[in-house]
Amino acid sequence: MSGRILVVDDDADMVELLVETLETAGHTVASATGAADALAVLDAGPMDVVLTDLHMRGMSGLELSAEVQARFPELPVIVLTGFGTMSAAVEAMRAGVYDFLAKPVELEQLELSVARALRHRRLTREVQQLRKTQRVAHPGGIVGESAAMSGLYALLPRAAQADVPVLINGETGTGKELVARALHEGSRHPDAPFVAINCSALPEHLLESELFGHVRGAFTDARTERRGLFVEAGSGTLLLDEVAELPLALQPKLLRVLQEGRVRPVGSDREVPVSCRVVAATHRDLQAEVRAGRFRSDLYYRLAVLRLMIPPLRERAGDVLLLAQHFLDKAEARTGRRILGITTSVARALVAWHWPGNVRELENCIEAAVALTVHDRLVLADLPPELRAGVAPADVGVSPGFGLVALDEVERQHIAAVLDAVEGNKKEAAAILGIDRRTLYRKLERFGEGEDGH
Repeated sequence: MSGRILVVDDDADMVELLVETLETAGHTVASATGAADALAVLDAGPMDVVLTDLHMRGMSGLELSAEVQARFPELPVIVLTGFGTMSAAVEAMRAGVYDFLAKPVELEQLELSVARALRHRRLTREVQQLRKTQRVAHPGGIVGESAAMSGLYALLPRAAQADVPVLINGETGTGKELVARALHEGSRHPDAPFVAINCSALPEHLLESELFGHVRGAFTDARTERRGLFVEAGSGTLLLDEVAELPLALQPKLLRVLQEGRVRPVGSDREVPVSCRVVAATHRDLQAEVRAGRFRSDLYYRLAVLRLMIPPLRERAGDVLLLAQHFLDKAEARTGRRILGITTSVARALVAWHWPGNVRELENCIEAAVALTVHDRLVLADLPPELRAGVAPADVGVSPGFGLVALDEVERQHIAAVLDAVEGNKKEAAAILGIDRRTLYRKLERFGEGEDGH
């Protein structure tokens, strides 16, 4: 595999040797005698790999690497140094260096390192394209590939096209409004309004006015006419969130609207036709509410023509790390901070937690971690105390007893840790690692772990 390589060194003889070696291997090579020149070359056109000396006059190779990571975060950097010390390697890793080679470098080792960096660059581009595809595959921003979500994904397109009421059941924080929006986006009228109201948020008289509207003078403070949400939704979707909290006195009025397709504003003697689709959502067992006399059975059957169940996050363990990466991307976009990912110990903690607050709790956890971290990756200390309990940090990559650890070994340990965190699910592991499954299988075979390897 050939690529565009930028060689950076203030030693002219070394530059000449590296350029000749890499061009002989079939690469297109540009050179720079210092960090400033290197950044100018990168600004002028795309490169696939940067190969830089560590000790240079002015800006060092590590400082250059940090600047490259800030400007071109997906561009791998290989650092060469004549001082193969542990401290230099640790600093290189912190600077986001892809590989670290000690001088005098063996040319075969150099070519192998460059080839790996080029594969990394290509896979990064493939993953970016895959993420775009995944965003299209699941409407409404729903993230997850676990078996527990497969039933929901199978029903969503058909439920969206069926112009009948839908009841969404799920614990608090599972994403019921997200599913309601996905139904709307996949409906026959996706450009019409999507209107939502929380039935537990307003007292009865205000809720009635919000839903059905009112005429001027219908009650105290009714100084102007209000259309109501059924009318405002037009031919779109009206979400009745927490519908189990709807007061008993309003339930027959809602039932009449669903049966007749007409609403009577408060204080009016005439009815207004409505055509919106009603989607109801609740974390309660509505059938139990019916048996307890708190919810009308006829209204329940009218709302639950189709039912969608959203599994809690504790039943979607395979989705936890995918969701964490999704929320990490969102936090990055909102804050402008560059967070490269999560450490193995964080992955273990996230997968081990039972998430009583479901997806909403996970999102809040990642947002807080991004706000508080002082690292370029989320570490265990960034998580809440309850998630950290019983999880030991996994310090992979440096072995005090043996000096520098080969990057193959770092990669093997990291892949093993991710596979362990997702209970051996190779599809989920490949998504977290940013590679496709075929690449993961090839890596496992290279490490001698084959199909059954963790």
